[in-house]
Amino acid sequence: MSLVERVWNYASDIVEGNILACKKHVQACQRFFDDVNKIENDDFEYYFDGDELIDFYDWANMFKHVEGKLANQPIELTDFQLFLVANIFCWKSKKNHTRKFKRVYIQLARKQAKSQLQALIASYVGFLSEEKEQIYIAGVTKEQSKIVYQQILDQIDNAKFLNGKYKTSYGVITHKKSGSVIQPLSKEAKKTGDGKFPSLNIIDEYHAHETSEIFEVLLSGMIGRLNTLHVVITTAGLDLNVPCFKEYEYVSKILDPESTVDNDEYFAMVCELEPEDDIKLEKNWIKANPIVATYEEGMEALRSRLKVALEQPEKMTEFLTKHMNIWVQAKENGYMDLQRWNKCGIGKDESLPDITGKEVYLGIDLSSTLDLTSLGIIIPVGDKNDEKFVVKGHSFMPENTLMAKMNTDKVPYDLYERQGWLSFTPGDVVDYRFLQKYIDEQVEKYNWKVKALYYDDWNATQFANNAADLGYITVKVVQGMKTLAPASKDFRELVYREKVIHDNNPVINWAMGNAVTKMDHNENFMLDKSKSSQRIDPVASIITAHAHARFHYQYGDVGNYSDEDLDKLGW
Repeated sequence: MSLVERVWNYASDIVEGNILACKKHVQACQRFFDDVNKIENDDFEYYFDGDELIDFYDWANMFKHVEGKLANQPIELTDFQLFLVANIFCWKSKKNHTRKFKRVYIQLARKQAKSQLQALIASYVGFLSEEKEQIYIAGVTKEQSKIVYQQILDQIDNAKFLNGKYKTSYGVITHKKSGSVIQPLSKEAKKTGDGKFPSLNIIDEYHAHETSEIFEVLLSGMIGRLNTLHVVITTAGLDLNVPCFKEYEYVSKILDPESTVDNDEYFAMVCELEPEDDIKLEKNWIKANPIVATYEEGMEALRSRLKVALEQPEKMTEFLTKHMNIWVQAKENGYMDLQRWNKCGIGKDESLPDITGKEVYLGIDLSSTLDLTSLGIIIPVGDKNDEKFVVKGHSFMPENTLMAKMNTDKVPYDLYERQGWLSFTPGDVVDYRFLQKYIDEQVEKYNWKVKALYYDDWNATQFANNAADLGYITVKVVQGMKTLAPASKDFRELVYREKVIHDNNPVINWAMGNAVTKMDHNENFMLDKSKSSQRIDPVASIITAHAHARFHYQYGDVGNYSDEDLDKLGW
């Protein structure tokens, strides 16, 4: 059977259900067939080069496994790996014969030979190209970056046919004939990729990257090259607020045939257990483990790890993420299910409902003059039969503390400022006049009818007095369980019912992932700043505004509150 037939049969078995697979895996295979069916169309821009598949297979077969039960045996690619290779390398442009797919996202459970495949991709591009290729491997730490790099070294050092054809120096592999280089990078080593001109980037275990800095720098460095490849191969992670999860959500939309998101130059493969799957049912394991679950030793290893997870509940999260490839928000007492919060965000090509001329509730959290000062904006856009709220916000930070805060918070505040989500104020402390100016500008821009400006009395009295002098109604919101618990609970319920619409403000999204709660003996809960490891000020400002906004469809106007109502609310 030819290699192309193996790929075709494998994809057919996945689509037809002969091999159990998750929905996204099936969608990836169907996407392959959709392209195959377009080949005969004159207006289809691509063709399939089966010879490239043979070349890659033969290249892999000249190397040997370096460890495990297959050590010293030639690498024989599985049908699953052949399917990945066929998509990444064999679809080419009719116009200039460059690869169709410029970006790749592959998410698999652990021990699926990810490092081996990344190493083969790197050496294949670097050693067989007639051009001078620059290939970079980016992990979040130096050690992580060296895992794939070491796999490459192990493969080529044990391949006699490559003797004398490459050299290694100062952590860089150089192919002598073409001058191509393979180099590991890491944020930790302050090697972010600036000034590089990569043709192939491999972002290893992207789920562990707290920011997208190295991802974006290396991707932008490819501009000007013709035949580029930007590869992410990762497992799922423990934090839904990292850039990898955003990428996972994006490629999920690319794969979904009912989604309007389309990107012909992006190949995606996700193998995961789905929410309804029973993790104890062994037949489901192949959904996340397309290689490990095909042989008995692999299944036995999974059985052993599940047994430990069932006996020690604290190990279950690791089992779900690393072995079942399920994204899990593992923050103890976390306030918000981020998947539900993200679902309320608008897409890249979508707009918020019209917010011009609307009534708005403004909440402020001045926190500390050295930290984030945040404005939360809640805008009712529904009616009594369909209570909906648009949520926006903006934050402020002292300019002179920027670098220190970026280092401690691991957040690209400078990027968010350029994108318009954040403002810097001159000096070492936040100048609240900039906050007031921003509020005034937004009110004028959208012709808003401000219901009131809601504030935490701590550190905000002078600001509130100044706002009142400008004609704003100001309302002090006591930061206690009586006032904030109902607001916190109601806001979360609105999100879970998809009654909230937000503009995917990355500062708010980040803060939402940081937010944790504290609970009293009656199981009332509110945000707990003392236990949040990172800043939650943007979320706190929204909850402060929602302490009143939640009654909008019931009362409508602060003037309709009786003194008894206000007393009950803690105002």
